[in-house]
Amino acid sequence: IWIFHGFYAEEKLVGNLASMSTSERIKAIQKMPETMKKKREIRNKVLKEITKKSRHHSTQHPCCTQCLQGTVVSFRRFGNSLSEYFHLLQLWHKTLKIIGAEFGTSVLSYFIFLKWLLTFNIVSFLINFSFITVPQFVAAEPNNLSFTGLELFTGAGYFQQTVLYYGFYTNATISKIENGPSYNMQLAYIFTIGIYFVICFFILLFSMAKSFRRNFINPQTYSGNASKLLCTWDFNVTNEKAVTLKQKNLSTQIKEDLTEVNREVLNLTVTERVVRIVIHLVSWLASLGTAIAACAGVYFLSINNLKLFVKGHKNDLESQAAMLVLPIVTSLLNTFIPFFYSWLGHLESFQTPGHQIYVTITRNIVLKISIVGILCYYWLNIVAASESQCWETLVGQDIYRLVLVDFIFCLLGSLFGEFLRRIIGTTVCVSLGLPEFDIGRNVLDLIYAQTLTWIGILFSPLLPGIQMISFSIVFCVKKVSLMMNCQPPRKVWRTAQMTTSFMFLLFFPSFLGVLSVIGVTVWRLKPSAECGPFRGLSSMYAAVSEWIKILENYTASKWVVWIYHNLIASELFFFILSILVLIITYLYWQIIEGRKTMTKLLHKQIIN
Repeated sequence: IWIFHGFYAEEKLVGNLASMSTSERIKAIQKMPETMKKKREIRNKVLKEITKKSRHHSTQHPCCTQCLQGTVVSFRRFGNSLSEYFHLLQLWHKTLKIIGAEFGTSVLSYFIFLKWLLTFNIVSFLINFSFITVPQFVAAEPNNLSFTGLELFTGAGYFQQTVLYYGFYTNATISKIENGPSYNMQLAYIFTIGIYFVICFFILLFSMAKSFRRNFINPQTYSGNASKLLCTWDFNVTNEKAVTLKQKNLSTQIKEDLTEVNREVLNLTVTERVVRIVIHLVSWLASLGTAIAACAGVYFLSINNLKLFVKGHKNDLESQAAMLVLPIVTSLLNTFIPFFYSWLGHLESFQTPGHQIYVTITRNIVLKISIVGILCYYWLNIVAASESQCWETLVGQDIYRLVLVDFIFCLLGSLFGEFLRRIIGTTVCVSLGLPEFDIGRNVLDLIYAQTLTWIGILFSPLLPGIQMISFSIVFCVKKVSLMMNCQPPRKVWRTAQMTTSFMFLLFFPSFLGVLSVIGVTVWRLKPSAECGPFRGLSSMYAAVSEWIKILENYTASKWVVWIYHNLIASELFFFILSILVLIITYLYWQIIEGRKTMTKLLHKQIIN
């Protein structure tokens, strides 16, 4: 009787599941308190039942309906196949899994951040190329300058009369057909750049919020390691290499979690604490003094660099080489001073590697942002007021050279820095061992390069394309250098919040600082009178003001004029919007704190 009852119950269950939709059926089977083998059996019986019903139902429908249903099923299967293999098509998916398994999440966070920046620059390049560069090709004049090859390093010469720089773009309204549709290059240039920065702003905010929610307020943070140990294995993984990689990855994550739990608290005497405080103060004074000296050197060198440009460009080898002095010295400072900061970090003997990395990152960000600030002051206050015919192109060339030389030094740092360090640690001084991957220094190199790209996008619209290529090469070179020259961190530690910190540093001070520079350039500075799409205007933003005056004469465009005067050009609107954002942020912060407190209390109750 019990056997018959169980058979009847199972048949009823299969019938109920067969009548559900696909998503509901999958969720219902997943929630069943049965083994994976039993769930597969139930799923197969349900599929057989659905097939029987469809065959019986198909005999009652005409041929056209059967063909339509077959087409729908084929497309559905094709979509499921694409969704299953889509993650395998993601950029460097397997490489990131290998890095995470071998070196842990701390090193993995750098490569995830690099991949994210690469995607960012791909989107930027596509936007600028589509709406600024392609229309300019229609109105472009032939380039009469000769190409010597040195332009690849200096960015001058032949490249001056190409779409690479601001000065080449026309200020005319492009129209290939008489009385046909036209394309206003002034509006296209400023709106494309403006909309791109708005998109960047919201993408950065969304990415930071998503990463913050996942890494800081996720309830799994307080759930212990039992769930990770017992419930994270995917039994669908059967390939031997994939199983080994999954085991390494899981082992590394458990080690990181256990290190976080078993962190020791040092009990220092008063004398030892005083000594540590003195070492920290001396280290900070040394790092700040070095940053100030570097900024002073860059400033005086940039003044001499401008004198060379004002005298006039020459195509001889000496003048071409003189253009590279400023970017080379700047890259040398950005390359070797961080090694000094890393040595200071080892001298301070922090309790955890995380503290050392965050302090090193802070010192590096002060150095790099200070140097960028000095360069921006030089470009906006000295170059813009110089006697040059097209100061925007000069700024674009400077940024091109800085990006290129920084990329070369990044490759040389991996080739000679980490490679030579491995040779020394394995042959000359064996006690040193293999080097560890310097996360702080490498991350700040990425933020510095992306900051230059954001500043230069107004003066060189195709600069994101150059940075896209350089980031792709850097990823491959860093991956090979990591596998061949570096060892996993000696102290395993959990770095779930590292990516969030990277994005925050990219947002502030990098992105917000760039917005300030772009704002001053667009609203305050007078464009060159003989080049660029804004020649003859009092400022770049004057193109928008003149366009609004034209729209005021058309009744159909009154709503655009109203939005401009009452929203875009209104300080009160942005003040109210800022207040609302702060209030919403505060409310969400309080909700998050309340949830974290409740989760901790429930966790204590479960333990007791």
